[in-house]
This record gives sequence, structure tokens and C-alpha cells, in this order.
Amino acid sequence: MARRPEALVVLGRAVRTPRGSVGLAIGACVVLVAALGPAVAPYSTTEFVTRPFARASSAAWLGGDVLGRDVLSRTLDGGWELLVMAAVATALGVLVGALLGVMAAYYGGLWDSVIMRAVDVILAFPQLVFALLLVSILGPKIWLIVLAVAISHAPQVARVARAAALDISERDFVKAMQILGIPGRRIIRRDVLPNLTSVLMVEIGLRLTYSMLVIAGLSFLGFGLQPPAASWGLMINENRVGLIAQPWGVLMPAILIALFTIGVNTFTDSVARASLGVGGRATEPEAEIALVAREVT
Repeated sequence: MARRPEALVVLGRAVRTPRGSVGLAIGACVVLVAALGPAVAPYSTTEFVTRPFARASSAAWLGGDVLGRDVLSRTLDGGWELLVMAAVATALGVLVGALLGVMAAYYGGLWDSVIMRAVDVILAFPQLVFALLLVSILGPKIWLIVLAVAISHAPQVARVARAAALDISERDFVKAMQILGIPGRRIIRRDVLPNLTSVLMVEIGLRLTYSMLVIAGLSFLGFGLQPPAASWGLMINENRVGLIAQPWGVLMPAILIALFTIGVNTFTDSVARASLGVGGRATEPEAEIALVAREVT
């Protein structure tokens, strides 16, 4: 009988825990709202259906926004693009960061020094400040926002991946393949990276929530998605002036962002604990690093 991949085993154990199942359910609900929302929204996101900051009514269940557009429709339509951008930025950031971290750990010497010093330079800039710097210079383009967020993630992922790969690179099966003359890039691809599954799964969960918050924050500050887009971050900025008169234009996108963050972080914590073998399995060094990264990041 074929052995199941480690990633599926860890995910299965995480889902079976109360913490993991609740976190997954919360995150999945927000994703469903974002994915199916545009198809069920009662109005167009640019259609004027009521007066500005109108209270909830039969015509607009959550009232009107700053221009009299339907808050419910804009909320349902405003999450999908945000989630896709966050997912792409996370995938790029984790992929590049993992490769850099593993290369630094495996090759050592000059490679390690150059890569980690470059990582330190980028880490000197806070994520949001770094993204703002690029976007303010080149303009609020979608691809640039995704790239800026991905670049800001890569150094943090590289540090975690390097710490885990240092242990794996010293194991007997890696040393044996080096003695046999197998190229380093093949060893990294087939033997080192697959043993970082636990660490990278935790990093993906963490970076996904950070990506969403940074992209929404850029939209709130006016450097992300531009009007008349129905982005959740942009909705909060547009409707904050009428928060007392009509709070739903701010509360609904803020609640959905918060729920997604809570759900993903809860599930990520469950994955980290499952990879540690809480309640049964022997502890692995890379799983320990995964949980430490989850707690301190």
C-alpha cells in the first residue's frame, strides 16, 4: 500500500481536531462569500440604488454607501479579487523564500552570506512601508501590488526555511547522495524541499493572512485597488466618514477580513501542532521549527 504524502497526513490530522475544523470552516465560509458573492449580488457594484448613507431597507438590506450604492452588493463582490491577489502573492513569496533559504542552508559559505545579508536588508523595511514605497513610485498596478507583497514575504520565509534546511542538509541520506555525486539542485528538489512540508504549510497560512491585510491596507490608504472597485479595504476607507450614520459599509468588510484572518490563523496553528505530533507521533525538528515560527511571527 502506497504511503500517503506527509502534507495530506498533517492536513488530515489538523482537520480532525476541534481547533482545525473550526478554523477551516470559518476561513472556507469567507472564501465562499468572496467566490459566490458576485453571482448572487442583487445589484451592480456601481449602481446607485438609494441615497448616500441610507439605513437598511427592503431595497438595500445593508443600506447605502457614501454614493448611495448597495453595501451588500459591494461587499459580496469585493472579496474575490482581494483573495486572489493575496493567494498569488503568498505563493510567489513562499516559493522564492523557500528556495533562497534552502540554497543558503545547503550550499553554505558565500551563498549563505550573500543570501542572508540580502534578506536582512529587505527585513529592515516593514512590509507595509516596503509595499508603499514601490507602489508610490510606479503606481497602483495590480501586478506591482502582488509583486511588492511577495517580495516582502520572501525574506521571512527564507529565514524559517534555512533554519529547517540546516538540519535536513546534515542528515545521512543527504550526505550519502552527495558522496554518490548527485547534483545539488536535484538533492534540493527531491529530498530537501519535500522534508520541509510542515514548515512551508505553516508559512503559507501565515503569509496568506498577512498578504490579505497588507493588500487591504494599501487599498485603504489609496495605493491599492482604485474606485469604483468594490475592494473591502477601499470600502472601509470610503465609508468611514459615515460610520455613525451607516456603519455597515465599514463593518461588513472589516468583519469578513477579521473572520478570514482568525480562521486561517486558527487552522494554521492546528497544522503546526499536528506536524509536531501532539497526542501521538514522534517530534521532528522541522515540525518544531514550524510551531516556533507560528508562535513568534
